[in-house]
Amino acid sequence: QPVKYIMLEDATDATIAAKNARKLIAEDKVDAIMGSVSVPSTTQVAQIANETKTPMIALSPVALPPDKLEWVFVVPQPVPLMMSAVVEHMKAHNVKTWGYIGFTDSWGDLVLKATEQFTGPDGMKLDASERYARADTSVTGQVLKIIAANPDAVVVGGSGTGGALPQLALVERNYKKQIYHNFGTVNREFIKVGGKAVEGAIASTGPLIVFEELPASNPIKAVAADFVTRYEATFGAGSRNAFAGYSYDGFLLLNAAVPAAMAKAKPGTPEFRQALRDALENVKNIVGTHGVYNMTAKDHTGLDSRARVLVHVENGTWRLMK
Repeated sequence: QPVKYIMLEDATDATIAAKNARKLIAEDKVDAIMGSVSVPSTTQVAQIANETKTPMIALSPVALPPDKLEWVFVVPQPVPLMMSAVVEHMKAHNVKTWGYIGFTDSWGDLVLKATEQFTGPDGMKLDASERYARADTSVTGQVLKIIAANPDAVVVGGSGTGGALPQLALVERNYKKQIYHNFGTVNREFIKVGGKAVEGAIASTGPLIVFEELPASNPIKAVAADFVTRYEATFGAGSRNAFAGYSYDGFLLLNAAVPAAMAKAKPGTPEFRQALRDALENVKNIVGTHGVYNMTAKDHTGLDSRARVLVHVENGTWRLMK
């Protein structure tokens, strides 16, 4: 079945993302919508998808309760799944107190809430909690407060290159304890911006990033290897990133669901969109670059612990923690 892809740029602006979504749905009459790479934009579009009854493949976590995700299928790993791996490492290394510095937006909220979800029951105390805007160029004030509290570890709730800013500031002020990040910072730009200051940073991420180090028995390895080979042939060595993998996994999910929907209705109709939503909700054992997807009516992500690994920066690259 031929597919037409229409790509619109939202400039990481939730207002533009919402405008684009309404155009795609109302004017272009799309059968499904995919996006975006920021939580605020994705959350805005998700609400529109539900309102207009348009199947949506979300490419970043969504800050909405499950009952608001009837038409939305979230490709990235749930934040609690990923941050639980970080907390497990903290616990194993006797962290009793921790500090937090994250974005002022919904991504910062999600990372903080997920980390607290697991540190609380384990008796780890949050000693300092600070925020900064995505566009900030300095976090000196926030970092000084964290250092004054002297926690056993610091968790950063940023993403992309913006996630390097707190680490740079902490290292500059001689903070020598462990600094943890989240899967939104695991890319080469983070290392390029942070340089030697980000050596030793620990984060959780999807298997795609370090597929070469996975055991041959891991079902995700072959899919990730094939994707990375083709992706880097186009965009250059080392260009792999989590969001590219999310886009590809979203394509794999649609590819698996479309045949079932085609058997029930014709593309371009409300009936087809309903059938596509229903088919997406029932895809099983779809092996992607990040995990194995098994959707259900109660779980529109469908991932388990196979979708996460712990990595650290070693000699200027992300490496799997053994």
